[in-house]
Amino acid sequence: MASTTIVEVAKALGVAPSTVSRAFNRPHMLLPETVARVREVAAEMGYVPNRHARALSTGRTSAIGLVLPDITNPFFPPIVRAAQQAAEERDVSVLVAETDNDPRRELRQLDQLRPQVEGILLASSRLPEDQLDEVVRRDRVVLLNRDHPGAARVLIGSGAAVTAAVAHLAATGSRRLCYVGGPRRSWSEHERLSAVVRAAEEHGLTVTTVRVESGTYDDARSVAESLHPERTDAVIAFDDVVAHGIIDGLAARGVTVPGDVRLVGCDDALPIQTHPRLSTIRLPSAQGVRRAVEVLLSGEGAPLPESRELFDGTLCLRETT
Repeated sequence: MASTTIVEVAKALGVAPSTVSRAFNRPHMLLPETVARVREVAAEMGYVPNRHARALSTGRTSAIGLVLPDITNPFFPPIVRAAQQAAEERDVSVLVAETDNDPRRELRQLDQLRPQVEGILLASSRLPEDQLDEVVRRDRVVLLNRDHPGAARVLIGSGAAVTAAVAHLAATGSRRLCYVGGPRRSWSEHERLSAVVRAAEEHGLTVTTVRVESGTYDDARSVAESLHPERTDAVIAFDDVVAHGIIDGLAARGVTVPGDVRLVGCDDALPIQTHPRLSTIRLPSAQGVRRAVEVLLSGEGAPLPESRELFDGTLCLRETT
């Protein structure tokens, strides 16, 4: 059976074939109601756009890339979902690549994606500043959670909420705070650590820091062996995975949360509930990612103009504080 052509759809609608083409390729050039009508009739007639032909004729691949450091971290699957939903609304696909927190692999993934996509969302980049400079100048890229001057970037921040968490811990009697950090190259790690140090000084709390560079549950559980109630009565963890490891590591030694040590996580992305239920910082990840897709697909060419947008998280108090 012969497939329906763009000319046949245009004839049925009484419009030029270029109007049908724009409804699929460049919908921003038409009124929303026109786009909806064209796509409705096209669907009824069984017309399916040929993405390969579109790429050859327009130079647009109708795909974007999403590069992220660790797909196993619960923070990132909702990022992928939000990016796919936002892209699908614009008739664009998403190609996902993981770097395993390795800057060299990150560069390889960028090189492989570049000819296949119209632009790239680069999430939590681990690249050194000079290499990231080159990427930003050369490619059509939006940085997600990396505050790099000169780039288009969208930040899902936790600084204000971390400050509120420290204030809450101080108000409820904590005096000896430990921050258990995450990957050294992470922008979020720098933001959270800086907020902890500033807020602790403001409220008169002592601060110690340890780091779970891998960000894994097992390593966080091991770190908990160094946390003793006589030296630490409150912990802020880099994320909920680290917090979960700390809860279990403390429990194995008979240290109770929140009886002996209060605990706050970050990201509210853990797919299971801890016991007791974890106080954490809820991040507006989906909102930030949708905005990042919008910025990436706006305008033409590379590089994108510099821009900076911040979406702040909120403190969510449960049973561990």
